[in-house]
Amino acid sequence: MVERGGEVMTWVVGSRHKPHVSPFVGQFVKPGSRFHTDEAPVFKFFGPGLTHETVNHKRKEYVRGDVHTNTIEGFWSNVKRSISGTYVWVSKKHLQTYLCEFEYRYNLRKHPRLMLDALLQAFPKDLVPR
Repeated sequence: MVERGGEVMTWVVGSRHKPHVSPFVGQFVKPGSRFHTDEAPVFKFFGPGLTHETVNHKRKEYVRGDVHTNTIEGFWSNVKRSISGTYVWVSKKHLQTYLCEFEYRYNLRKHPRLMLDALLQAFPKDLVPR
């Protein structure tokens, strides 16, 4: 999921069915938020406190006012192109690690100068060259 103008969060889940997806929506989407999705059944009935608006891709509706899924679809498009073009293949075992890399790059896209510093801070001090 992605916050417009904000950060993206990804998880590898067991399936596209509600029992696997719902806990993440409940945990990370604040009550009172507007939640935009396509018409997939998994996104229906997430409970009170969310304004859920959809676009109907089957009817070739991709945007209605400010309701669209273009932001998250653009993110996934980059992920898929990179996996097939750069990495060629990713195992299920390591998929979450790759997704974390894409999150990192997306979330720092507006501050590219911070990427190296943030990466180096993640390593123990004795491993970073001086």
